Amino acid sequence: MMNLFKEISQIHAKLSILLLLIPILLFSQPIKSFRAVKITNVDSDVMFSDEKSAEAMNYLASIGIDVILPVVWNGSGADGVYTLYPSKLMERLFGRAMHPAFPTARDPLKRIIIEAHRNGMEVLPWFEMGFSTSYSQHGGHIIKKFPQWALKDKNGKLVVKNGFDWMSAINPEVQQFIIALATEVIDNYDVDGIEFSDRIPALPVEGGYDDATVAIYKAENNNAAPPLNYTDPAWMRWRADKLNQFMKNARDSVKLRSEHLVFSSSPSVYPWSYQEYLQDSKTWIDEKLVDNIIPQVYRYNLSDYVFELNKSLGYVPSNMREYFYAGMLIKSGSYVISPDFLLKAMQANRDRGVTGEAFFFYEGRRANNNLLGDTLKATYYAQPAFNPHRNDADWRPKPQIINENDPDVTVTGKWDVSEIAGFKPKILIKKDSEYGSTTYTFQIPASGWYDVFAYIVTGPLATDQAHYTIYAENDSSEIWLNQKDYYLRGWQPLKTVYLSSGRQKVIKLDNKNVPAGAYVVADAAMVMINRKLSPEVNFMGIAAGKNEVHPAPESFELLQNYPNPFNAVTKISYMVFIGQFISLKLYDLAGREIMVLANANHKPGKYEFLLKADDLPSGLYVYQLKSGDFLQSKKLILLK
Repeated sequence: MMNLFKEISQIHAKLSILLLLIPILLFSQPIKSFRAVKITNVDSDVMFSDEKSAEAMNYLASIGIDVILPVVWNGSGADGVYTLYPSKLMERLFGRAMHPAFPTARDPLKRIIIEAHRNGMEVLPWFEMGFSTSYSQHGGHIIKKFPQWALKDKNGKLVVKNGFDWMSAINPEVQQFIIALATEVIDNYDVDGIEFSDRIPALPVEGGYDDATVAIYKAENNNAAPPLNYTDPAWMRWRADKLNQFMKNARDSVKLRSEHLVFSSSPSVYPWSYQEYLQDSKTWIDEKLVDNIIPQVYRYNLSDYVFELNKSLGYVPSNMREYFYAGMLIKSGSYVISPDFLLKAMQANRDRGVTGEAFFFYEGRRANNNLLGDTLKATYYAQPAFNPHRNDADWRPKPQIINENDPDVTVTGKWDVSEIAGFKPKILIKKDSEYGSTTYTFQIPASGWYDVFAYIVTGPLATDQAHYTIYAENDSSEIWLNQKDYYLRGWQPLKTVYLSSGRQKVIKLDNKNVPAGAYVVADAAMVMINRKLSPEVNFMGIAAGKNEVHPAPESFELLQNYPNPFNAVTKISYMVFIGQFISLKLYDLAGREIMVLANANHKPGKYEFLLKADDLPSGLYVYQLKSGDFLQSKKLILLK
């Protein structure tokens, strides 16, 4: 009976809020909007469970969220900080590839990316702990392995601030380590950008007396030691400038991979962030080092929230206001924001031209029987919206999913319909040895590179040799999957292939070479655009209900390298219109061939080459693209 009364009171609360907001619903218009949720906590169900990951992404998409910020660098207490994805860098340096809370066979980030993209949402992995190594653990496993990385105060002690232990954000080794973590994620996953937070880059103002920082300071200041007064304005400015340079280097490392990757930051509120942590977000905005800025306007009442919002906006020039979003605290420990406070704070955002939010953190959306999430869905997030970074394009269109009983699936042989739960309520099982297959045909909206997935239902009697054939561009390849493996359940990537627009047979599953007594399971299949390989495919207007699709440019094109000038590494991109032999070479100004960058047959699409010029002298060079009668050259500058 008590549960019934509780449920009735929650429904009454929701209805009261909706009645108050009828004017908003009647007069709201579709706008560009950044709508993000942070997923934090190592022990979150969303991180631990594939089923919870899928259900959470389904719900967030249903309430209008379009960006997911999953934590990938976290930990506390005795564990210290680890990655929340399998990291070869962490394994090499510390002997453990991932946070010890997770089984080594599972990749939490991979599952969240798949489920978020399946729902048409972007993913910006969030490096929450930044330059902090642990929480009141004297540096944790990182400082134990590399004591020279520790941030020291003027007395030579490890800096611990608000319980967090710190690395030196000015130590070049530490900077390279953090950038390597960020680029590892970008290189290994089809993400949409990355998110830095209030501890990256940041350095508690009490710190900066470690050997590495002192040596750099002395080298730049006629061998003078840093001031012992850590609030000395010039000393603060020098350290903050080093963090700003790190931010530039991190941005360049991200944009080198792709200009389409969003470089996002959610710093503490300025100028407090500068005074306490030398985090100079005003310079990041003024110099456009970030694609967006999301200050953590984390306050527990409306007046404090509006005060900090106004102050934060005062440091943002008018030409950057479109990319200013509010970081909103909706849950912290037992605290959950009230719907009234949430809606009034969001109205304060809109009154000031702030058209997006990043909510800390996910569980707040689900609190009180989804009260806050459902409130958003009925009010400010009722209308679909474009991410402002994507120029009105649907950057992450929902993929095509075909269930095993859909008309676009052709079944041969005898397959039993099973009540075992799959992607949709039922699955097909092939138990006998007579040959049988299920073939999936898709309508491909635009030519490009696509990830091909199968939904796997695992079981002890399933085969460990399920045979898939993937078709692409008059070619095919075979994939063998273990349908016994518990960690392969859910959406499993089969292969990344280039598919031309139009109706295409893409997948066939059969029972070829399956041993007697084992069965094959057929369920749904999916094709999803791969944005690492096909950033140029433009699905215009899909989110607004239009049907037009703009494929890749119909021409050859050699793009300008980035960055230029460069030191050691730069990226050269080029477009291929039709399948043809492509030659890309580097020459010096005398016309001598220095290096062959590409010399092979290419399929249509966009290609990228990372030129590593460690062995070349500084100077001006020419790179040239040749294909048949097409010839185009551009200059690049190497500065060391």
